[in-house]
Amino acid sequence: MPRTVLLAEDDRAIRHALERALTLEGYEVTAVADGVEALAQAHRGRPDVLVLDVMMPGIDGLQVCRVLRAEGDRTPILMLTALVETADRIAGLDAGADDYVLKPFDVEEVFARLRALLRRTGGAGPGDLPKPAPAPEAPEVPGSPGRYVEAAGLRMDPQARRAWRGSRELELTRTEFELLELLVRNAGIVLDHSTIYDRIWGYDFGPGSKNLAVYVGYLRRKLDEPGAPQLIQTVRGVGYVLRED
Repeated sequence: MPRTVLLAEDDRAIRHALERALTLEGYEVTAVADGVEALAQAHRGRPDVLVLDVMMPGIDGLQVCRVLRAEGDRTPILMLTALVETADRIAGLDAGADDYVLKPFDVEEVFARLRALLRRTGGAGPGDLPKPAPAPEAPEVPGSPGRYVEAAGLRMDPQARRAWRGSRELELTRTEFELLELLVRNAGIVLDHSTIYDRIWGYDFGPGSKNLAVYVGYLRRKLDEPGAPQLIQTVRGVGYVLRED
């Protein structure tokens, strides 16, 4: 079955060109011109992925993102934006977007980022990595014990997409969960930037990208506790590591 894409873009020329390119690539595309119609279409039938322009009249792409995430919709979202400032891109990630493409864009880059998002939601991921030994003081939570991955006082249930630090359950976005799972499965091992980008996004954004640092910052704010050591540590010039102590 072809993958379904909901495309929301108010610029008619860009919308038609991207709709045609996606259709030729084998996607089944529903294209709309504003955020109101995007929400209506998303509620009628859940697509495999959304492509949203940030700047749209009325309800913009960021508001569409926030509404869907508030409703519990975890469909992957790729944002299209002409805003080049880091703060603007961070706003999109904060709203719940999974990735973004800067305008003007190469359609091949859009295809590559969509493939990466769909691989992640289609079950591809770091499941082939070795699991560390269970943490001795992990909380009691529902489910069969073999389904958990544990390290450094963290416990994760990849099937249910739930995570705990001690007895405290963490509220994580899809990307945050997958990044934390990768670090937990490789606790004590320094993972370089390229490896993390490939595993989580399926695409290396290059040395100038701040995506990874942004998401590590999100995780630290949710994981770290007053007076306790920082779990995710930066190895300058290399990458990140989850330390056991």
